[in-house]
Amino acid sequence: MSAFRPIAAAIAVLAIAACTSSTPGWTYAPAPSATPIPSAVASADASASVAPSASAAPSASSAPSVEPTSSVGPSSVPSGEPAPSIEPGGSTVQLAAQGIAWSTTELTAPADTAFQIVFANNDASVPHDVDIRSGDPAGALVHDSDTFPGVETRTLDIDPLPAGIYAYVCSIHSNMVGTLYAE
Repeated sequence: MSAFRPIAAAIAVLAIAACTSSTPGWTYAPAPSATPIPSAVASADASASVAPSASAAPSASSAPSVEPTSSVGPSSVPSGEPAPSIEPGGSTVQLAAQGIAWSTTELTAPADTAFQIVFANNDASVPHDVDIRSGDPAGALVHDSDTFPGVETRTLDIDPLPAGIYAYVCSIHSNMVGTLYAE
């Protein structure tokens, strides 16, 4: 048992040294997921393709912005990730969490129609959830999803929302906030 004491002491010293770094804030950036989120838009439907927007400003997370060329609504996704979209017929929206951030800070869903969010938690062993709130992140809770650690994808059933603006948040990570447009 005494052979483990020097090892335990060395680990404790390293842990203390790591915690006393003078660099504040979160610095870990995981590698991109090897499995991209599949697009729900059929590739034969040219009207639902996604093209870069010349006028979109970068979000607070400094992710590049793109806008769909159809009437699906605004969206912003990091390069290499498919744009969040609604399937033809308007029933599914794609969303991912990676690097303790959303893949997009804007989603559009059909108003007054039940829909689904296909949510991919791409942060290994990091719990996330998707809560929808009325108006802004402090608004009334409209949908409360289960929390689950990544890497895993779940489909969330969302009850019909009246037309309007909603916030989607991860209740665990206050920096993970986006806007959901019900149109």
